[in-house]
Amino acid sequence: MSMKNRAKATAKNIEGKVQEAVGDLTGDPQTQAEGKEKQAEAKVRHTVEDVKDQARELIE
Repeated sequence: MSMKNRAKATAKNIEGKVQEAVGDLTGDPQTQAEGKEKQAEAKVRHTVEDVKDQARELIE
């Protein structure tokens, strides 16, 4: 399950980077901000997965 969640977070990060780049190219600050938001969300998801992995290691 963890790998699936990490893959989703990575996809969200890539989507955010692309969206931010499109915003840069078009000069659209809203698109840039939305892209940065998606990247931040992906970072949080990765952090959650890291915490879950650490908790599993402690339990084992």
